[in-house]
Amino acid sequence: MNQSTQTPIWTPSPQNVKASGITRFSKFMEKKTGKSFTDYSALHYYSINNLEGFWENLWEYCDVKGEKSGPVLENENQMPGCKFFPKGKLNFAENLLRQKGTRDAIVFWGEDKVESRLSWDELHHQVSQLQQAFTDFGITKGDRIAAMMPNRPESVIAMLAASALGAIWSSCSPDFGEQGVLDRFSQIEPKLFIACDGYWYNGKKVDVADKVKIICSKLQADTNLIISYAGDAELLAKNIKDAYVFDDLLGRYRPGPIEFASLPFNYPLYILFSSGTTGIPKCIVHSQGGVLLQHLKEHQLHCDIRPGDRVFYFTTCGWMMWNWLVTALASEATLMLYDGSPFSPSGNILFDYAEREKFTFFGTSAKFIDALRNAGLSPKDTNDLSSIRTITSTGSPLADENFRYVYSNIKNDIHLASMSGGTDLAACLVLGIPVKPVFLGEIQGPALAMATDVWSDDAKPLRQEKGELVCYKPFPSMPIKFWNDPDGSKYHDAYFDQFENVWCHGDFAEWTANGGMIIHGRSDATLNPGGVRIGTAEIYNQVEQLEEVDEAICIGQKWAGGHGDVRVVLFVVMAKGVKLDETVTKKIKHKIRVGASPRHVPAVIISVSDIPRTKSGKITELAVREVVHGSEVKNKEALANPQALDLFKDLPELNEL
Repeated sequence: MNQSTQTPIWTPSPQNVKASGITRFSKFMEKKTGKSFTDYSALHYYSINNLEGFWENLWEYCDVKGEKSGPVLENENQMPGCKFFPKGKLNFAENLLRQKGTRDAIVFWGEDKVESRLSWDELHHQVSQLQQAFTDFGITKGDRIAAMMPNRPESVIAMLAASALGAIWSSCSPDFGEQGVLDRFSQIEPKLFIACDGYWYNGKKVDVADKVKIICSKLQADTNLIISYAGDAELLAKNIKDAYVFDDLLGRYRPGPIEFASLPFNYPLYILFSSGTTGIPKCIVHSQGGVLLQHLKEHQLHCDIRPGDRVFYFTTCGWMMWNWLVTALASEATLMLYDGSPFSPSGNILFDYAEREKFTFFGTSAKFIDALRNAGLSPKDTNDLSSIRTITSTGSPLADENFRYVYSNIKNDIHLASMSGGTDLAACLVLGIPVKPVFLGEIQGPALAMATDVWSDDAKPLRQEKGELVCYKPFPSMPIKFWNDPDGSKYHDAYFDQFENVWCHGDFAEWTANGGMIIHGRSDATLNPGGVRIGTAEIYNQVEQLEEVDEAICIGQKWAGGHGDVRVVLFVVMAKGVKLDETVTKKIKHKIRVGASPRHVPAVIISVSDIPRTKSGKITELAVREVVHGSEVKNKEALANPQALDLFKDLPELNEL
């Protein structure tokens, strides 16, 4: 457990603090408010107690293109029900396309060694051409455009052309199964469906032509657009009704001025989807202005992204981080896109990319960092990473060992920012703060203008105790609604059912003595042996330090001998050549007992060869728990490796008393 006496693993230099976006913004705010912001805590306190002043000044500081006439916040004390800038107007795409010229706007690397780049002018031209095509297709405000696409420039171009018109964008990655795509997109009835003809992963070309044909026949969109990646786009398009090939379509139009529809601040921009591991995915509708302002704040202030920076995030179009990444264009940064496996042919490909293209920002998942460590790679010894100022990690809690790994094996002078938020808010509740030190295993603190806290079940704030992660004041990227939820009941029940008028995020969290936060896992996956709540991440943090274990997943099992109680069951993927024998089992239990507590020690430890995870790489404790208890996992299409669930069925070790 983190103690107040702990020394930071990294401290920003005075020069870094002075040059940071937060320091520049603090000075701007001092001039605007007449107040003094001596440190981050003072700025954060002002931001959550003066929501209108903060967001209005952020709009000006970030030079948002649009009209912010009228009140900043309406019905502040109603969640849901409040609205930011209810009379404001803007266009998301116009704010992302603010730059022109020959400088790089997008750089792309594919696993198949394909490389390309678009200047700002070229990006404008292609968005203009595609927007003209969309208009000829009859796409208008409010129409949905759904895309099953790799993380390629065409995906960004299509999103910008759609949002410029006021169409609503939704995307997933091409590795989703047929039913997984239909579970998402059939709910929103897209007028246009965009798909690739294939993609590359782990050294292989994956053909998705048959899947695309079936999806097109069942979605019954008015128009289908095929983007070539595997070289079969024209052949595929010929076999699909009302289909066009991306490159051919662009060639029909001459570049011209882009038309930007003037849209209400709270007009729909994106439909994102929950993971869907326990049922049909929820369709979460996010707004033009809410997404823009939140991302500008997080990029420019918390991630210190500046004009001309080269921003990378390892993501797919099916993860919220893709939407987060592309907004970096609004800060006049260059998008660095990658599609494919990060370990093909070796774990150095992303660092080769970073070195050659001079990344300034490197974003990834906690899982990727853990995989690098387990593979024994040391990028600092193989690549020049001097240009990188910030590394961010999200998707799951970053273990202590992986904090150490980044500083010892990737770069010792780097702002390492663990972040946590999610699809639900398209943003972060807690994240990096470039002007504060980094402590081992901790997220640095709450985001500006986010009234983030940890509460007990009876709505009492907790300090250095575990509880529910909440946000007790409104923020602009709260979803507008859920699609197909006419009375708003599903939306209300998802976030506001536990605490009235308070966003309950569903994470089990704890403030530290340093003012940072530890996320202990999802609230619905916490363990309750003997009635004491235990976060699964606390166990993972200990187990994954052992060289014998590659990965772990933990559940609470109701069992015959428990008389209504649950016991902790730990499943481990062993390192190559290691068997889970009595000696290793004792070592695992000892590590957990000493590093966490005796209550954390699992009653049963079982070796498995794989662990089920979502498309974005998150392990799925709830799905494993369902299988262990003999219940059906309703939506296996949401998993990247659904076959792994079979490893947890009818295990004799779990039937023993």
